[in-house]
Amino acid sequence: MALVTSKEMFQKAYDGGYAIGAFNVNNMEIIQGITEAAKEVSAPLILQVSAGARKYANHTYLVKLVEAALIETDLPICLHLDHGDSFELCKSCIDGGFTSVMIDGSHHSFEDNIELTKKVVEYAHERGVVVEGELGRLAGIEDDVNVSEEDASYTRPSEVEEFVTRTGVDSLAIAIGTSHGAYKFKPGQKPQLRFDILKEVEKRLPNFPIVLHGASSVIPEFVDMINANGGNMPDAIGIPEDMLREAAKSAVCKINIDSDLRLAMTGSIRKYMAENPAHFDPRQYLSPARAAIKELVKNKLINVLGCDGKA
Repeated sequence: MALVTSKEMFQKAYDGGYAIGAFNVNNMEIIQGITEAAKEVSAPLILQVSAGARKYANHTYLVKLVEAALIETDLPICLHLDHGDSFELCKSCIDGGFTSVMIDGSHHSFEDNIELTKKVVEYAHERGVVVEGELGRLAGIEDDVNVSEEDASYTRPSEVEEFVTRTGVDSLAIAIGTSHGAYKFKPGQKPQLRFDILKEVEKRLPNFPIVLHGASSVIPEFVDMINANGGNMPDAIGIPEDMLREAAKSAVCKINIDSDLRLAMTGSIRKYMAENPAHFDPRQYLSPARAAIKELVKNKLINVLGCDGKA
């Protein structure tokens, strides 16, 4: 099976009341853990690559690893650029075999965001590639994306129709209270998704796929594993999974997960090295890390996203 776009995936997800998992990938073990989980539960996948991952692992290596996953799983997989911040980066990924790109112009003015997004859409659509745009800004840190709480802003529902109409985007990422990274909330503050904004966006954009970024739950098990083995993450709090389940039943067709994967891998490696300080074979400590990612992803696909059996 060849790489696919997210277009058919999203239509099925919208009609079926579930969401597709968009998992960030950086190396072979992460890709294997994600795709092995998806194969076991027969779930479609979006594997997404950030600009930072491209710099780290190299575009060609990542594409070939994803192509290997296609051969091994025979699943519908979409290869997506996460948080492209320029036309040039999006163009490079489109020309290099990606089937979906995100252009994040949310740090620009509304008009400049439209201009940049439209330029990417025109280039992508001519080549059969789909585009995700963004309105609103999420707080937190993810690779080169760094937005303070003061600079974060919710999506304005009054802007979504004009933005989608003028740009021609295929999906829209909105800000309703999710956050990038293992976000540290203020004492006593709890994450809360603005479902009122989501419902208003749904009304204004009927039958249109919505995307949630920064939707890791920061699983306590892995935070504790890190802290027990030399880490220091006392205030790490993510988005409760019940909120994500509710969002997945709405117009939200794509939910991004990155930090949970990093925590699962790091926690497992820290635990293994603490218990086996004399070991130095990467295969020994990366194997349990890959297994931890697999179990994490299976839980997300079944219990959070509801996309198991939908491949």
